[in-house]
Formats: sequence, C-alpha cells, structure tokens
Amino acid sequence: MALQKFAHIAGGLLPLLHEVQASLGHIPKDTVAAIASGMGLSRAEVHGVISFYHDFHDQPRGQTCIQVCRAEACQAMGSRVLEQHVKARLGIDYGGTTADGRFSLEPVYCLGNCACSPSVRIADKVYARVNAERFDTLLEDL
Repeated sequence: MALQKFAHIAGGLLPLLHEVQASLGHIPKDTVAAIASGMGLSRAEVHGVISFYHDFHDQPRGQTCIQVCRAEACQAMGSRVLEQHVKARLGIDYGGTTADGRFSLEPVYCLGNCACSPSVRIADKVYARVNAERFDTLLEDL
C-alpha cells in the first residue's frame, strides 16, 4: 500500500497524495481519514494540503483538462470573452466536468505565454492567440 511506503518519510504526504491521485484520478474524500491516521497528521492538515495545491482534486475529473488563462495580459487581449464562450460551449463552469466525462474546465493564472494572449492549455499543450472560433476548432480536433 502506498501509505506504508510514505508513512515514515519526512515530507511524505505530498508524494503520497500524488500517488493516490495518479492511481485513482483524484483523492476521494473518504480516504482523508486513513491518510491522516497513517501519516500521523490530523484530517484538517491533510485536507489543507489537498485544498491548497491546485493540482490535487477531491472529485473525479474529465479525461481532458481545459484551462483558460485569467492573468492580466490575457484579460487585456480578450480572455474574458473567450472564457464565456468556453463555458457556454462546454456547458460547465470552472471546476466542472462535462456530463460525458470528457472535459474538465479550470482557471489558470498564467501560462507564461503573455506575448501571445489569450492562451489556453488543453491537456498538456498550450495554445496561443485563441479566440472563440479557434477554440471550437481545437475542441473539434480532439
């Protein structure tokens, strides 16, 4: 069990949580008590780590994560309009997953692509100068 592997390692909570999420796709809420007990921590401490880091999720996510940049440079170049289009097209808000489980939508606050705003990340690939039409094309290509 992963818990035994990390229980006696200083700072072992983070690698344990990464392993649980990699295995299950998220960190189920009903595992927090067992993780806390096994790591000698309180449930609040474990929950605090899960909720602090944006890469950890306590609910299942879609097969593909879509992130729309909300940083100032992207906002100045139209990301708010793009954001509304993406939400309408997918039929979900930030933090949501489409009914078919294909896509999850998350905000991100910089993709390091400011000169080519607005930007989105789909899975692990960043796309530049994305408008509604380009987003639709990217989505269709998936």
